[in-house]
Amino acid sequence: MDAGLKYERCTQALARFLRGLHDPDVVIGLSGGLDSSVVAALAVDALGATCVHGVLMPGPFSSDHSVEDAWELARRLGIDACQVPITEPHKAFRTALEPALGAPLEGLADENAQARCRMVVLMALSNARGWIVLNTGNRSEALMGYSTLYGDTAGAFAPIGGLYKTDVFALARWRNAQASACGEVPPIPARVLTKPPSAELSANQSDEDSLGVSYERLDRLLIDVFERGRGVEEASAAAGLSVDHARFLVERAQSFAFKRALEPPYPSDPFYV
Repeated sequence: MDAGLKYERCTQALARFLRGLHDPDVVIGLSGGLDSSVVAALAVDALGATCVHGVLMPGPFSSDHSVEDAWELARRLGIDACQVPITEPHKAFRTALEPALGAPLEGLADENAQARCRMVVLMALSNARGWIVLNTGNRSEALMGYSTLYGDTAGAFAPIGGLYKTDVFALARWRNAQASACGEVPPIPARVLTKPPSAELSANQSDEDSLGVSYERLDRLLIDVFERGRGVEEASAAAGLSVDHARFLVERAQSFAFKRALEPPYPSDPFYV
């Protein structure tokens, strides 16, 4: 299935889901990264710009360019957006938690606290305004457990939850090309497509460094094993990975089934038949 058809199927699935809820507005956390940019574009195409609201939530490790890209995306899409920094709430949590921990809040616990601060913001706006929170996760992250429970796994619906990261890139390029072909400004800023993906929850962090493998190789392996039912040895060769590394990644994915059970619904199309 090509990128255009995947994009249309995700848009239609989101529109159907929201019709079942009597067409509420939606709210999206805008990070300046790929996933939230594509979800915002999908939402605008499904609902119209006036029904989509973006929230920038920069934290202690957010880069200036990510904030700039998020504002630029909102401007190009014509959506309402606001900024609610989480640096001070994050500091407050650290102050409150460190006596109980008997140690500084750091590492994974600190990273997850930031993600959960952001979800508190989104859910407060959802409760106060009646907006529905859209999840911005993808299937690569879900399989690898590369997400925060009760943080970025939350939300009512995940428009790209059935797509792997490499396909999210393809959807972004396709949507921009469609705009260019119509003489319009591409909705997704070019830098979003060229900078290394990062959750920006620690200094100099990148997703591929954290995962220990490139998305291209990871997705090739995961699609072959989990979507097409191929064996690890066959799939490892196609992905350019050693059998041991491939087996480690597959076993890691299997170990995070409990996390995936708590994630929101996503389009059910068989994208990878």
